[in-house]
Amino acid sequence: MCGITGEARFDGSRPDAVAVTRMTEALRSRGPDGEGLWSADWITLGHRRLTIIDLSDAGAQPMVRTDLGLALVFNGCVYNYPELREELRAAGHTFHSTSDTEVVLVAYAQWGERFVDHLVGMFSIGLVDQARRRLVLARDRLGIKPLYLAESPERLRFASSLPALLRAGDLDTGIDPVALHHYLSWHSIVPAPRTILRGVRKLPPATVRVIEADGRSRDQVYWRPDYVRDPADAARDARDWQAAVGDALRTAVRRRLVADVPVGVLLSGGLDSSLIVALLAEAGQERLRTFSIGFDSRGEESGDEFHYSDLVARHYGTDHRRIRLADDDLVPAVRRTVLAMTEPMGSHDVVAFHLLSEQVAQHVKVAQSGQGADEVFAGYGYHQPLARVPRDAAAAEFRAAFFDRDHAELNQVVDAAYALDHDASRDLLEAHLAGAGAETALDAVLRLDTHLMLPDDPVKRVDSMSMAWGLEVRTPFLDQDLVALAARCPPEHKVAQGGKGVLKEVAREVLPAEVIDRPKGYFPVPALRNVDGPVRALVTEALRAPEARERALFRPEYVARLLGEPERAEAAAGSNKLWQLGLLELWLQSHDVH
Repeated sequence: MCGITGEARFDGSRPDAVAVTRMTEALRSRGPDGEGLWSADWITLGHRRLTIIDLSDAGAQPMVRTDLGLALVFNGCVYNYPELREELRAAGHTFHSTSDTEVVLVAYAQWGERFVDHLVGMFSIGLVDQARRRLVLARDRLGIKPLYLAESPERLRFASSLPALLRAGDLDTGIDPVALHHYLSWHSIVPAPRTILRGVRKLPPATVRVIEADGRSRDQVYWRPDYVRDPADAARDARDWQAAVGDALRTAVRRRLVADVPVGVLLSGGLDSSLIVALLAEAGQERLRTFSIGFDSRGEESGDEFHYSDLVARHYGTDHRRIRLADDDLVPAVRRTVLAMTEPMGSHDVVAFHLLSEQVAQHVKVAQSGQGADEVFAGYGYHQPLARVPRDAAAAEFRAAFFDRDHAELNQVVDAAYALDHDASRDLLEAHLAGAGAETALDAVLRLDTHLMLPDDPVKRVDSMSMAWGLEVRTPFLDQDLVALAARCPPEHKVAQGGKGVLKEVAREVLPAEVIDRPKGYFPVPALRNVDGPVRALVTEALRAPEARERALFRPEYVARLLGEPERAEAAAGSNKLWQLGLLELWLQSHDVH
């Protein structure tokens, strides 16, 4: 797991190695164990290394194979690299390391642009094909690893974080009005390829982009489940699906043990992370290290789920560590968390992940986590009614449950300079849901959740917060084979038992019923959910700062109304409108965006 950067020039001039060095240095936390720089006539690559596989210098990057005419920077982990290495050796290739990085490089030499079809894992890749004078960029199927781009006719820069591109300078930092529309509609989610800044884009998940030395480029989407029923599955009943999902999940968990360092688990006490612990124990992992975090409670709202995480830890004899934080710890943590965000992220649990990762990184370099199960297996409350509406009602049902604001309200929130004459968020939603495939309304929304929303909310949140401390987090529920299987699974098996029905049946084989049948919980941070106490003061300061007044993103009367009547700030699915506004300003100010 690492940080990658690069600059390609299309105008005949040399790349700016100083700018690449600045970007690379900005990614130090993602790769605290080493750094490297490589240059050719039209391109420069930079890298920060976190040693997980092949701890020797042979695994250092940028990795160059002059015999193959290839240079590579790679962020992520290819879980099937031992099998691929043997396959490539049988095809006549040689290796100089035991790293997955070299396997990626040689895979391109063998299969060309189709090399990604052979990779099982999470990755973002920058590969230079010197003979063809091409830069090949690629991102994994579920967008677990990020790749940010700043493009102009003369130049392309790429990096593992948006702030790294800011560090290089010479960037259009104006606010993208369409991205702002998405941010304020969808719990601060801005789907790829946009970001909140006009001058930065993201390579979408499951995409290979080939850039020629003259600046011409083309994209290929290499993976996209159909979310339709496969005739080959017609004879499967509920027990058959339970067995298939159980087998695929066990494979996914075992795959994510590949490492030359110990692997822990982020144990919230919910079904998903508890199931990972259970399956690791079933696979023979002893004295597994597990970690959970909790905050001060607010009235009847608990600030932790230690009861359940303790229960699981005791049941499986894990080496468990509780991390409890008081509200006094929260405001300094919010400021540090905002600085670590690759983009503004309004979820109230992002601070919890940042604080948890800080503690976990002191004990392990790799941890597994339960992110993605709700999107893949229909675990959210709004998935239930979608199982009962016709296919063409999916958009209306989703909007009612998920949108924080409709288009009319949005134009009362943002300054006229950022107002749109069309409902950009509704248009994108309806276009995605109307795409070919996806037999039912629930199929269409699960596809939207998993392939559009998820990469830019829980996935991005976990990657940003963990890599801020040099911690690699792996997500078994986003295993490509498990996701493809779940996409074929009939919706009734997923929404059963209040959601994640087929997953709960798998869990009954290994987990106590108290963990499976408990009410659904979320990462509780009451002070952020309610934006009260010192958090309110922080948000007020940000929204009234000179930079905010100069930027004038939001109508002053709207901000004043929310600050004066905070009880009106609650939005869909537990998000908070006041926190969304304040967080965006905090992020822009923290990263010195003007």
